Amino acid sequence: MLNINDVLETINMIKDENLDIRTITMGISLYDCAGDDTGIVCDRIYDKLTKTAENLVKTGCDIEKELGIPIINKRVSVTPISLVGGRFTPDDYVKIAKALDRAADTLGINFIGGYSALVQKGFSNNSRNLIESIPEALATTGRVCSSVNVASTKAGINMDAVALMGQVIKKTAYLTRDNESIGCAKLVVFANVPEDNPFMAGAFHGVGEAETVINVGVSGPGVVASAVKRAGNCDFSTLAETIKKTAFKITRMGQLVATEASKRLGVPFGIVDLSLAPTPAVGDSVAYILEGMGLEKCGGHGTTAALALLNDAVKKGGVMASSHVGGLSGAFIPVSEDAGMIAAAECGALSLEKLEAMTAVCSVGLDMIAVPGDTSAETICGIIADEISIGVANTKTTAVRVIPAYGKGVGESVSFGGLLGYAPIMKLSPYSCADFIARGGRIPAPIHSLKN
Repeated sequence: MLNINDVLETINMIKDENLDIRTITMGISLYDCAGDDTGIVCDRIYDKLTKTAENLVKTGCDIEKELGIPIINKRVSVTPISLVGGRFTPDDYVKIAKALDRAADTLGINFIGGYSALVQKGFSNNSRNLIESIPEALATTGRVCSSVNVASTKAGINMDAVALMGQVIKKTAYLTRDNESIGCAKLVVFANVPEDNPFMAGAFHGVGEAETVINVGVSGPGVVASAVKRAGNCDFSTLAETIKKTAFKITRMGQLVATEASKRLGVPFGIVDLSLAPTPAVGDSVAYILEGMGLEKCGGHGTTAALALLNDAVKKGGVMASSHVGGLSGAFIPVSEDAGMIAAAECGALSLEKLEAMTAVCSVGLDMIAVPGDTSAETICGIIADEISIGVANTKTTAVRVIPAYGKGVGESVSFGGLLGYAPIMKLSPYSCADFIARGGRIPAPIHSLKN
């Protein structure tokens, strides 16, 4: 039975606290599009996507109007493209990227994910060719997102893949230099990548997924920040309980939208990702939640502990609200997409080293980090290796989305607009790790990976 107070509370969350469904993402298998002729594969991909997801945007808009719940993005994720190609060259893969982009444009979605490769233990010929094509693919498309999984707790870290991704990121930054090196904002390097993540740029339709599936990503940092403020000067147990109850309500709304979208589209419901996904809008910030707990500024001492409490409480509350929780599920800390993180980085309270420490207790990793454009590929590799090792050692997903902003240095910023926001250029250590990266090979899996 509906309770009028619950209805009014939800209306207030949406109206005043930036509560929304961040994305409805339809995952689509492309295995039946495989072949050796690039033109035929491109046609098959375009036709399947535009037919399977033809009602996705309309359905999302209809649900938004009928329920009064903002649904910000409608997206598609596909089978990792390196698993779909035949004996394809890098140029062939770029053609497939353009077919994906055309399909995204026809569908009216904002992003399509899955221009991806899984190389945690080594390269297939196809995966290497796809990775080499990434800079050109991202420079010549607008909506295609790419991800590469270079490590897992079971396999260890493929340092040859890490070294290659440093070069790929540098080239992508250069090829998109006339637009703030935005190509790098659509490229993620993962450890322990989840196969049902609805959020970009890391979404793809995993190998164990059904033919099609609906995954939903919720948001609500503003709602949690308001709840923390209302809780006042309570102890940590009470604060955690407050966040848990709030996360339950946010996730319950995501479950409602996911179920409704699944029914209307005739596509199985996959998961709700209960991540707190911030935006550049004032008040919709994970950093502001942490500051509401008593920190003078996000990045100061105590930040990692506050984030650990937040992430744990969000998961405990959210998992009770949905029949299937998955994806990344936690608190995101993308610098450019979080007004509080931007402010903390600009004033010097938040450094790259502190962000790295924070990623040990939350979702994703070093996300939307802008660094000087003249940063060497080896230094980028070192940043990736450090972050990925946190995921491998802790059996969790971590990732790096770093933007070496071509032609810019510390003290300047890059602006991407929309949900991608803007980011101050962060200072890096001047000391080289080139000899370390040059060793190559694979860092072995940790001993606790042996669980059979």
